[in-house]
Amino acid sequence: MRRAAPGRAGGGAGGPREQACFFSLPVSCYQEHFFWEFLRMMANIVVLNVLICISLVFWIVSITASTYYGTLQPISPWRWLFSILVPLMIATQGFKRKSLDHSGALGGLVVGFILTVANYSFFTSLFVFFVTSSKLTKWKKDMKKKIDSEYKEGGQRNWVQVFCNGGIPTELALLYMIENGPGEIPVDFSKHYTASWICLALLGALACSAGDTWASEIGSVMSKSKPRLITTWEKVPVGTNGAVSLVGLLSSWLGGMAVGATYFITQHIVVSDLETSAPQWPLVVFGAAAGLLGSVVDSYLGATMQYSGFDQNIGMVVNHQTKDSKHISGKPILDNNAVNLFSSVIVALMLPCMAWCFWPRG
Repeated sequence: MRRAAPGRAGGGAGGPREQACFFSLPVSCYQEHFFWEFLRMMANIVVLNVLICISLVFWIVSITASTYYGTLQPISPWRWLFSILVPLMIATQGFKRKSLDHSGALGGLVVGFILTVANYSFFTSLFVFFVTSSKLTKWKKDMKKKIDSEYKEGGQRNWVQVFCNGGIPTELALLYMIENGPGEIPVDFSKHYTASWICLALLGALACSAGDTWASEIGSVMSKSKPRLITTWEKVPVGTNGAVSLVGLLSSWLGGMAVGATYFITQHIVVSDLETSAPQWPLVVFGAAAGLLGSVVDSYLGATMQYSGFDQNIGMVVNHQTKDSKHISGKPILDNNAVNLFSSVIVALMLPCMAWCFWPRG
């Protein structure tokens, strides 16, 4: 309405009909904007109400199961409240800082709620992955804009990206609650066989996502030499899908270690019977291994099933064929989100098998 004031002063010679037509456009635009804002607000309210209903269902089911079976621990009111408020605050901050778009914030709220209800170690591992990935995506963004044709301002993630990275952990958290109920237990194959498999699979999925993100965000700007394609070991331009570097591989190892160390520290804070259980320090080791393995698997899938071409017009690597692009590697079968999803599935299946063979028994 402020921008209409000069037009109003300059249009004084026009008749009432002209003035009515002049003012009809801003009013309609304002009404349309108000309508979409109203829909967005209602969507947020609906999602929050659904989450509260789901959490209450979890609470009632857990109390009923614990009363009937006498073995499961019911969800406490404080865990229920924490699982709603903390993911809500994190998703809100992520939206304000442009780490998540609107759909990504809602998707992150769902993922965060389920993982927090299930196990606080799941929540802290997810939190470290999200925070470090968001910070690294924005780090040296001016350089990344010059080498990444699809770089988004602020590195905003939508709901598809959220669920491709958090969908497998969410399913595993639900399976964990079905098997063990909500709560924290030590990883011990001799005492909690199935639950330990689920915990390590979830750790593997999160560490895989963290390792791949750290490798992409750090290796692309810190490596002094051109990366090499993982299938042929030929030097390729920076930004090529499936390209690896020593800096990138080391970063993926550190990213997985950060998630594993977070899980390990949380276990020592919230689990009470660690003295009689198997050692938990392998969580750090296998977290680092999952980060490195996830980066290698992701790179192999990217090199074979993602298209990479160098566009002469813009001077960047592109993920889809254009008239000015020269093929580098891969076929247009999967996009980056699908590659991330398949990588997390593969690592989530492999890590518990590796851990079961080498985990010290209590």
